[in-house]
Amino acid sequence: MPQSPPWSAAHEELARDLERVVEARVLGPVDVLFGLDDPLRRRAREQLLEWTLTLLGPDDETACRTAIRLVGTLFPGDAPFDPEPRWWGTPFGRAVLLRAGHPSAEAVSFAVAAAMLGITRQGVHDLARRGKVRAHPDGGVTVASVRARLRDRLLADAEVTTA
Repeated sequence: MPQSPPWSAAHEELARDLERVVEARVLGPVDVLFGLDDPLRRRAREQLLEWTLTLLGPDDETACRTAIRLVGTLFPGDAPFDPEPRWWGTPFGRAVLLRAGHPSAEAVSFAVAAAMLGITRQGVHDLARRGKVRAHPDGGVTVASVRARLRDRLLADAEVTTA
């Protein structure tokens, strides 16, 4: 019998957040317009679990493609993807940042970087001054440096948890 992939608190948080977004942006509207049967809800739940495992799994390329596909589908629009800063602090926002970066920006403001890292704007200024995130010549900080900082912090947290 194949072994189940590991499931952690991070998986649970991401699955719940994806479920909330998919319910609000897809299933709820479909239910209002057409009614929604139980098999489709079950299929959506299965897919949410698969996306969660992919986004937090070891395959960077597949996780990146999944993150981009989900953002493009769940947040459609004619303008570049530019969510409110607080979105980046959600489990789904953090997963997108870690796996794909910012889909439409090379640099973000200090306020957005703060939301991405879960710290204050002053904290981001501090990190930039100490060279822990890289300032962008046009203002703000680079998404790549924020992404690297978040990845390093999460890896350090994981090491502390397993120790």
